[in-house]
Amino acid sequence: MGIQEKNSLETQLLETWNIHNKMNLFLLEETPSEYLKDSSSSGGRNVGEQFAHIHENRIAWIKEIAPEEAKDLTPLTQNAKDITKEQLHSELIKSGVAINKILSQSFAKQKLKNFYSHPAAFFGYLISHESHHRGQIILSLKQAGHPLSEKVSYGLWDWN
Repeated sequence: MGIQEKNSLETQLLETWNIHNKMNLFLLEETPSEYLKDSSSSGGRNVGEQFAHIHENRIAWIKEIAPEEAKDLTPLTQNAKDITKEQLHSELIKSGVAINKILSQSFAKQKLKNFYSHPAAFFGYLISHESHHRGQIILSLKQAGHPLSEKVSYGLWDWN
């Protein structure tokens, strides 16, 4: 791969997606299993359900844009109350790879099926949506008396 290809905007955006997904996985990995039941004081989804929702949202978009990429993905929200960390981890990896593939193909074609705008807007939508839920996860943990350690608090911002 030449320097120009390696530094293309598409390559940079795909690397950014992978880092973003790595941060979701890092937060999950550093969350003790028993904390998956933590909820915010205002109610709503618990921590495990938030992670499952991120995965489910990905599946919904994958089915809209490239249904063939969804065949190996397992929906999690129906059993989200009993979801394990291992299931969440495995499925978030798989859906993250599928999204990466869709983004890669969409950037190459400069178009995206069944999304109201261009591929870069879809990329921005995904990052925004998932970051919102990552914030809700962090708030739920904090309000349940399980704030993030410094390692995790700072680690979520270490995108090296």
